[in-house]
Amino acid sequence: MPSVETAAAGPGVITLPVDAGGYAVREDEHAAFDAFVRARLPDLQRFGWILTGCDEAAADLVQDALERTLLHWTRLRTRDNPEGYVRRIMVNRNISVWRHRRRERLTDEIPEAGHEDRHGDSELWRALQELPPRQRAVIALRYYEDLTEVEVAATMGCSVGTVKSQASKALEKLRRRAGSFSDRTAASRRGAVR
Repeated sequence: MPSVETAAAGPGVITLPVDAGGYAVREDEHAAFDAFVRARLPDLQRFGWILTGCDEAAADLVQDALERTLLHWTRLRTRDNPEGYVRRIMVNRNISVWRHRRRERLTDEIPEAGHEDRHGDSELWRALQELPPRQRAVIALRYYEDLTEVEVAATMGCSVGTVKSQASKALEKLRRRAGSFSDRTAASRRGAVR
């Protein structure tokens, strides 16, 4: 077990273990971070769920992103909008975790009961789950979070052209995979017009 040292503490400074980053955070900075977390946590958890498709993985992703954000809070450049920084961490970490796991969940035992899909349109949800992580992140940011292409590019740390191409590829895959969904949607629109 690594030894836990603490950063030098002065008046109004909260100490963090050195092996967890070792940065000292002033009380006013810590209060600002706490206020940010309280205000944005539900939205960040919802975004994490959209990225991962799992409540537990979403909670882990949000916690990891917030821990990383706290460690860099005092020198964060985008203090007016730290949520973009947190979302970018979430997207990057989700891609890293996905690459590491390669979408496989190995187990020694077969579960006794299957998982019930809670989504209204399970076919569309399955299609979203099958998208690569970057395409899924673009779809989540662009259409679920309603960000512009420029905002998505800034959040993901890529060019607007990359956002457009990833969105185009993702939408094409979704159209191919979930044709019946778009047919049902188009039919319901035609029925509403009449």
